[in-house]
Amino acid sequence: MNSRPVPLIPAGLRAFLVRVPFLVPAVRFLRRGPLARDRNLLITLIVLTLTIAVLSARVSAEWFSPALMIPIILVGGLQLRLRSLAKLLCAIVVGLVYVGVTGGFGYIGPGMLAAFGFTSVLAAVMARTRGKLGVQGLRGDVMLLELRDRLKKQSELPPLPKDWGAKVVLKQAGGSSFGGDFLVSLRDGDTVELALVDVSGKGVDAGTRALMLSGTFGGLLGSVDAFLPACNAYLHRQREAEGFVTAVHVRLNLATGEYVITSAGHPPVVTFEAGTGTWRVSPAKGVVLGVVPDLHCEPDQGMLRKGDALMLYTDGLIEQPGRDIDAGLDRLLGEAERLLPSGFSGGARNLVTSMSAGHNDDCALVLIWRP
Repeated sequence: MNSRPVPLIPAGLRAFLVRVPFLVPAVRFLRRGPLARDRNLLITLIVLTLTIAVLSARVSAEWFSPALMIPIILVGGLQLRLRSLAKLLCAIVVGLVYVGVTGGFGYIGPGMLAAFGFTSVLAAVMARTRGKLGVQGLRGDVMLLELRDRLKKQSELPPLPKDWGAKVVLKQAGGSSFGGDFLVSLRDGDTVELALVDVSGKGVDAGTRALMLSGTFGGLLGSVDAFLPACNAYLHRQREAEGFVTAVHVRLNLATGEYVITSAGHPPVVTFEAGTGTWRVSPAKGVVLGVVPDLHCEPDQGMLRKGDALMLYTDGLIEQPGRDIDAGLDRLLGEAERLLPSGFSGGARNLVTSMSAGHNDDCALVLIWRP
């Protein structure tokens, strides 16, 4: 059954408009065009600005202070286009001049003028940024929060059987929500694939590229047999090089404990062997992603037995200014010995905190073990 469309103007209001014909063009003007919301808000803010100016000059400058126009400027910076904001600022200037001429310039001192100037510049910057993004209000911040939550969710390992344990720790430079280190993972039956990726740079500067690559690498993971060569081919096709990208890929069989490690310029994976109580550095190696058209990786294979563990990490844990990277790796393995008394799960974050102390860089650590 077809339903009747809901009229835009209620019947009672239409009857009133018929009696007052000059209101019909006004209503149509306010509803016309894709920028009707911007235009209507501009008219509202200008009327509110002039009303405050008149009340301040004619009634009371204490109750209706000209400073009430400052929140209007901020609303305009958050909601109006830059051109509309310029018109609003012109109305603000007219209102201030009217208050000064009618009520005396004593109401408007240098401090208030400085506040108006600073607020106007801030509003113009916000409007210009929003104009480039094509969003209104705080929608741009909401989009960034959604992207951050998606990246965090993607960096979570899939649920593992009860006879397996895993821990992921990501620490971004400067306490930022974005960084150049990210993890993509996938579980298909008894097979788990995960890739730890490090984009050059740190913090927000590398976060935008990491967001783009996380979606690309996440789509390739599990879809191709040669994961790192496929990632390398994608990056090599990019015309503009934006720094280097390193990655390490692990394919693990949860039923047997067998694993295959491939690396592309990434710090070596280390495995803990419970039988000997020592950490072993994986010999898997390869060239940084995107440098050569055909990537050749030397894989490393092995098996995790009861009590064994795999540890993946980024160079933020072992690189320090003025120190050799091998010395950083030795220090990491030494600090990893502290994981044994408290267990892998409880000691992973302590290990990241200890290794990242004294320098500001993105850090990531992934631990997988068999209890």
